[in-house]
Amino acid sequence: MKALITGASSGLGRDIARLLSLKGYDLILVARRRERLEELKREFQTSVQIFAIDVTDLPSILKMYEELKDQKIDVLINNAGFGLFGFFNELDLISQEEMLKTDVLAMQNLMRLFIEKFEKDGGGIILNIASFAAFTGGPLMATYYACKSYIYRLSIAINYELKLQESSVKISVMCPGPLKTEFQEKANVQFLTKTMSSEKAAKIAVTNMGKKLVIFTSLKFKIARFLLRFIPEGLALRFAYLIQRKRNN
Repeated sequence: MKALITGASSGLGRDIARLLSLKGYDLILVARRRERLEELKREFQTSVQIFAIDVTDLPSILKMYEELKDQKIDVLINNAGFGLFGFFNELDLISQEEMLKTDVLAMQNLMRLFIEKFEKDGGGIILNIASFAAFTGGPLMATYYACKSYIYRLSIAINYELKLQESSVKISVMCPGPLKTEFQEKANVQFLTKTMSSEKAAKIAVTNMGKKLVIFTSLKFKIARFLLRFIPEGLALRFAYLIQRKRNN
């Protein structure tokens, strides 16, 4: 068994890699920071390949894919991503574009390539990491919330298409609540609610990928998702804004 994981150098990606290695998976680790990947590689008893690339650079993705196309890969974990905090019209254009490329385009490009590969190889699992942020608008983190909504919507639609095609490829999308990772530092936010460890979230991800279409990290978020359907959009936006504002104070 073999799994490819993006954003593997820290946080949830790192802990999914650790868990999969313990389960006997050989790993393909993808991230920008080679030194982090090399350090992680030394932990594992299973085989590890490293690609220190920028997943937003399509030529680099295509080159990696070309190198891997003859290998049997069973799982793709689309985990790379980051967030930005602030008013949309005050955030740097380049940083916002970089977030869109990382959170959306890189995920979409890899999913497109690996669906084709998995079809040829007789099946596979794709796990896309979204967020509970996918289910509402997020003033002060508007682009990030929109990115996660895109990942969620794209994942469930493509899963439906694959079922119509009687495909052997299975897609799951994980929508966790706040996790203890480097995300807070990069996005410049502090979570108000209790955060879950990335190790625990990784166990939930690995246990349910390929079995559930939408993976929540707890029952309370599943219930909250249901209740959001009955809350007026304006009220949900107001609530999200107040939460984001308090996080940064």
